[in-house]
Amino acid sequence: MSEQDYDTLRIHAGYRPKEHLYASSVPIYETAAFGLGDAQTAEEIAAGVKKDRYSYSRVGNPTVKVLEDRIAALEGGIGAVAVSSGMAAISYAILNVAEGGGRIIAPINIYGASLDEFRTLLPKFNINFDFYDEVNDLKRVKQLIRPNTKAIYVESIANPSTEIADIEGLAKIAHAAGIPLIVDNTLPTSYLFRPFTFGADVVVYSSTKGINGHGNAISGLIVDHGQFDWTNGHFPQFTEDEFILTGESQDTSTSFSTKFGANAFIARIKMKYARLFGGTLGPFDAYLALLGLETISERLTKEVHNATAIAQYLQTNSHIEQVYYSGIDKADPLLAKYFPKGIGGILSFKVAGNEEQTKKILDQVKIFNYLPNIGDVRSLIVNPTRVTHREIPKNMLLRQHLTNEVLRLSIGLENVENLISDLDQAITKAFQ
Repeated sequence: MSEQDYDTLRIHAGYRPKEHLYASSVPIYETAAFGLGDAQTAEEIAAGVKKDRYSYSRVGNPTVKVLEDRIAALEGGIGAVAVSSGMAAISYAILNVAEGGGRIIAPINIYGASLDEFRTLLPKFNINFDFYDEVNDLKRVKQLIRPNTKAIYVESIANPSTEIADIEGLAKIAHAAGIPLIVDNTLPTSYLFRPFTFGADVVVYSSTKGINGHGNAISGLIVDHGQFDWTNGHFPQFTEDEFILTGESQDTSTSFSTKFGANAFIARIKMKYARLFGGTLGPFDAYLALLGLETISERLTKEVHNATAIAQYLQTNSHIEQVYYSGIDKADPLLAKYFPKGIGGILSFKVAGNEEQTKKILDQVKIFNYLPNIGDVRSLIVNPTRVTHREIPKNMLLRQHLTNEVLRLSIGLENVENLISDLDQAITKAFQ
């Protein structure tokens, strides 16, 4: 997909104005349910025969459908499901592949809540995780694969270290073992990186972040590449008979793989996890995500520019011990391969001082907002070990080089010289 095509799809994909009274903007269908018409039509809607009709917004909503179709088009996927948060997207994707029990391979350099869920919650559902330290230690990943391994999970750009994952290398290992590669692509978004191009099978997002871009709504997305064979024997949930696909009125039975083919994974997410667990996205929040998508190219381009300039400034500041922003590491071959337009607006740095001086920086900034979010048009700052990654045990934090002296920045759209001046005055005051 060319950049020109991307910029057209982010505004038009998935929406046909003539089907919505020729409204220029996507209408917000803020309703719990939809009229079913006559009895025959109602049965067809309930059975999923009428694809252009809706019954209940937990099952499907026209505004949400536009977001799902637009995201699928931008990703190069076969389909998408919008859910209530990024954590819901991660949870549903993992449960859908490892339902009934199994193992997932994941690096430790992932978002704090994800690591907490993987360590402490999902094992209670008989889904266990094999963690490894270096995200691109492909030899170690191969060693961790067992007969009951169900997937490899990774973040394309790690939060907050910004390490770049070798998606193509990990995908080859996964596919050789007959398992999918699940990629959290929240930080770069599809504008900067499209994991499906390099072999990923499922992509998840906290679309609260760069996709929405305005920090005004929580949302998540699951996108299916449609290329993985879910009938290879590792995933019986896709080939077993499913009652809701037929019901008692029909003599025959069918499975998700039989009925939906390449769409089996995303159809099962929608019809089982989103519908039954209920963490679906509301139409107004979907509308806000759609608005954010309309400016994603311009936003991410400027955020990359600003983040690069700030990272370079921090490298020259004698009070900063280390800058974590792989976007300026020109020696990294993965940067040129995967991220020719940059890695995004997230970076971190380690203060060459103690925790009290680090806290003073947080207290002295004037433009940066001290809050736990990323991908906003406003620039943000946070101390990960005390807020966003506080669930992670100390020994795992240290293996990620995360200490109480590390601060994370999410760079927004302000004037970059103003942002640098703000950081400079805050750091200077912290060391007085």
